[in-house]
Amino acid sequence: MSPHTTSSPQLLDVSSPDRTHWLEIPAQRSSVRIARRSLGARLRAWSLPGELCADAVLLVSELATNAVRHTFSARILCGIGMVTDSLLRLEVHDHDHTGRSLPRCEPGPDDEGGRGLLLVEELADAWGVDRSRLTGGNAVWANLKA
Repeated sequence: MSPHTTSSPQLLDVSSPDRTHWLEIPAQRSSVRIARRSLGARLRAWSLPGELCADAVLLVSELATNAVRHTFSARILCGIGMVTDSLLRLEVHDHDHTGRSLPRCEPGPDDEGGRGLLLVEELADAWGVDRSRLTGGNAVWANLKA
């Protein structure tokens, strides 16, 4: 399956469709790279500062990786949107209807993984998890100030 871009879903707090970008991808590890490239290109097209783009791409990558690795989704939906001129929102929606919470772990110094949500917590100005009204699964979101 290939990725699918759309502007039809609406981010929770963004009303202008030209300030949003959505990408639906298969829930496969190789798809995370597609999300990084697509969303990174849109962020650059919006002429956002380089550091903000880099942080946003990293956070989307971590959230999408979590959705791929820790849910029973066949596809995931990744979105970005400029809530205001100074606030960027990122969202990753999965189709996991089990109601399980996000896996939390304390990785050891030699562990190669397990730091995704720690990065989100460190870089985002705010983040959280809600039930997705678009997929019925989880909607993990993060806000970054521009």
